[in-house]
Amino acid sequence: MSEFSTLPLLDGLRPGVEALGYTHLTPVQAESLPAILAGRDVIAQAPTGSGKTAAFGLGLLQRLDPALIRAQALVLCPTRELADQVAQQIRKLAIGIPNLKVTLLCGGMPLGPQIASLEAHDPHVVVGTPGRVQELMRKKILHLGGIRTLVLDEADRMLDMGFEEPIREIIGRTPPDRQSLLFSATFPDAIRIMARATLREPVEVTVAAPEDARTGIEQRFVEVEPVRKQVALASLLAAQRPESAVVFCNTRKDTDEVATSLQHFGFSALALHGEMEQRDREEVLVRFANRSCNVLVASDVAARGLDIDDLAAVFNYDLPSDVDTYVHRIGRTGRAGRDGLAISLVTPRERPRTAAIEERLGQPLRWDRGLPPAPRAGSAPPASMSTLRIDAGKTDKLRPGDILGALTGDAGLPGTAIGKIAIFATRSYVAVERGKAAQALARLNAGRIKGRSFRVRRI
Repeated sequence: MSEFSTLPLLDGLRPGVEALGYTHLTPVQAESLPAILAGRDVIAQAPTGSGKTAAFGLGLLQRLDPALIRAQALVLCPTRELADQVAQQIRKLAIGIPNLKVTLLCGGMPLGPQIASLEAHDPHVVVGTPGRVQELMRKKILHLGGIRTLVLDEADRMLDMGFEEPIREIIGRTPPDRQSLLFSATFPDAIRIMARATLREPVEVTVAAPEDARTGIEQRFVEVEPVRKQVALASLLAAQRPESAVVFCNTRKDTDEVATSLQHFGFSALALHGEMEQRDREEVLVRFANRSCNVLVASDVAARGLDIDDLAAVFNYDLPSDVDTYVHRIGRTGRAGRDGLAISLVTPRERPRTAAIEERLGQPLRWDRGLPPAPRAGSAPPASMSTLRIDAGKTDKLRPGDILGALTGDAGLPGTAIGKIAIFATRSYVAVERGKAAQALARLNAGRIKGRSFRVRRI
């Protein structure tokens, strides 16, 4: 079975599949969807970008009764960004099902509107983070007694973030005869224990990352003393000059310290970790996607849901403790047939961890001897773009064309100088070539967008 047309999908799901252009099944879809559609529990090891959202999305929609106004499917995700992506994907898949309500319930968002939405009438599908779902469930506003399908997406990261207790409480409020689907990029012991307690005779699916660690990615290892790690990282980045790079750290504290260190050398570096305010996280992701930040220093949890197709390089500032996480990290580079680069800094204490990586690869690791010279403070190449933030968005009926028109019209910039435009509810972001950012900022603050004056800042 390799094509969507061969699946026993309800007629109402065909329009969504066709609108999204799905024809051929990805490996995780081919291995899991027949079992999911047959009502079986499934535990799947599948990386980000493997097509797992469509797999469980179609499965939960297949079991829904749109005429029954109550929550029938629940998807738990580790972060708001991932939950938002999942909810959007399910809505697209469900375009052929009239009057289907999909509700997003996440922390970092106002509680009032979520309560009002649930009180108006129950959704058919709930997508959310464990903490907020638990909170609304305890308030007796979210009712889980009618759940037919429960999905734990990126379960390993939810446990890493300390959500085990809320997840267990939520599961306890769902019917015992529900279908349970667990997706995880890695399978540590804690996941296997949860699976045994949650799933009934599950079908097990294991799918290697499409960006397999053995092909298309040049992997290099550098041994370095702990006190030299920050300088070593700056030296390697300056020598390689990747257009975009993610640096992985094992702790939140290191992400902040490493980003600050790289900024000292002149890199346009930003930190991304799970303890940041939602708005700050969104701005960091926007700036990295639009090339006004060329180095993102991230924890594993925060990097989930990061959707960058052409990432030039991945650096492991710290080696992860398990091989699956290493493979998942470096798999973010070298996608879509492109070459990728992964460089890992290894302290003498971390050296034993490389044996497991070598065993997985089935070949000796490449160890680089020596380091390039360290860059001088402020000498590293900055990002090619800058970001302007406009304090107006969808609620002001602002569209990308309005911003582009203001910049190429009144501000006098060529269209080639404008990069990505992202519009949120109350704010918008536009990338402008670094050398023209000051001109764009001055003109926008002095002029108008769509006939109105809005506050514009460079971030």
